[in-house]
Amino acid sequence: MPAQIAIEEEQQQQPLLHSTTTDGIEEEVVTSSLSNEPDALKRKLIGSNQRLLSLDVFRGLTVALMILVDDAGGAFPSINHAPWFGVTIADFVMPFFLFGVGVSISLVFKKASSKSLATKKVVLRTVKLFLLGLFLQGGYFHGRNNLAYGVDVAKIRWLGVLQRISIGYLLASITEIWLVRNVMVDSPTAFVQKYYIQWIIATLLLSLYMCVLYGLYVPNWEFQSPSLTLSTNGPHTQIVHCGVRGSLEPPCNAVGYIDRYFLGEPHLYRRPVYRRTKECSVNSPDYGPLPPHSPEWCLAPFDPEGILSSLMAVLTCIVGLHFGHILLHHKGQMHRVVLWSMSSFALLFSGFVLQLLGIPFSKPLYTLSYMCITAGASGLFLTIIFYIVDVKHFRKPVVLLQWMGMNALIIYALAACDIFPAAVQGFYWRSPENNLVDGLESLLQSVLRSSKWGTLYW
Repeated sequence: MPAQIAIEEEQQQQPLLHSTTTDGIEEEVVTSSLSNEPDALKRKLIGSNQRLLSLDVFRGLTVALMILVDDAGGAFPSINHAPWFGVTIADFVMPFFLFGVGVSISLVFKKASSKSLATKKVVLRTVKLFLLGLFLQGGYFHGRNNLAYGVDVAKIRWLGVLQRISIGYLLASITEIWLVRNVMVDSPTAFVQKYYIQWIIATLLLSLYMCVLYGLYVPNWEFQSPSLTLSTNGPHTQIVHCGVRGSLEPPCNAVGYIDRYFLGEPHLYRRPVYRRTKECSVNSPDYGPLPPHSPEWCLAPFDPEGILSSLMAVLTCIVGLHFGHILLHHKGQMHRVVLWSMSSFALLFSGFVLQLLGIPFSKPLYTLSYMCITAGASGLFLTIIFYIVDVKHFRKPVVLLQWMGMNALIIYALAACDIFPAAVQGFYWRSPENNLVDGLESLLQSVLRSSKWGTLYW
């Protein structure tokens, strides 16, 4: 999301002034909005026009991680999304994006010259990003193994990755524009006074999510299942028996119920991760044929970027806001590193404690423990990158990641639509099966199997 602003620095340190947005779009900072600030503060906030490189590198690392798990996750289930409970490398990609959005928002809306104009821009960007996500993930494009295109509007998928990011961007930006108090931050108490309303909103969102997740009654429901036998023509109705409250299992959770009620079963994601569970796949944790006597819900749709889970995802953006606020209001690079580290480890510790208390890690549900551990990991990785890139100035080794972060939206679009792998796949040797993409996957599998670690894994 937008992120270009002046950041206070000590005289011996290089000023950091702006960063690109998650969607690769930069937004001008109106320096006249600081006209009412003291001259000393202006000198700290306005300097040379340079990028916050660590945020670009962090975003580039996230994009690279997304490409890795998307293209290699099928060959290596250990790095693919967890089938339902638990976390893997792939499960950190979405929170990393959301966290970066929050950091960027805190920088660009440090002090908006016109709240109504800033809100108008935010709404416009939100609509653009949502529509782009709908175009990329609504069903118009298909994977590289099926290079046709087209979507039945009656079955279009309304939500997805960019749609969730747009929701997080909208709500986090509104809180940053309208709910931050005009207080000069010169002490920890003033810092709390300036931003405490944001944390009240975060608490309300968390309370709403927890109340609905554990308190909403989920009745029996039905869906249209594709035929699995030659004797049955076309889809047929399957009934899923629930009648429970507080279930976090795939068939009867409140997250899926809310999406089925408001979005409709035809508009949900048709290949959810729980099809890789032991109940639904003989090749678990990979996709595979249904086991004998598999439960009826194995073929039911479920959207991993649903309505209720997106409310919890907004909290990841708000955590990113907190890290951005520390960057803006605390002097000294090492002071920022220490505060970021403390916040990150506190979140990680909270996530593990919540997991021990019975709230499991689950990306499809975006549980509280999952939010804490992934937001903590996001903060920790940004802290490490910030120390390497912006404190120690080791930048040449991360130039590629920086470029990827500056062009995140373009790279995401190419990856999400399989445009890049499909283009590379077009080069093959004598037979279409001998293409570069499939050949690289086969090579990686062979190397993994031949290694000591691979022998233990396989």
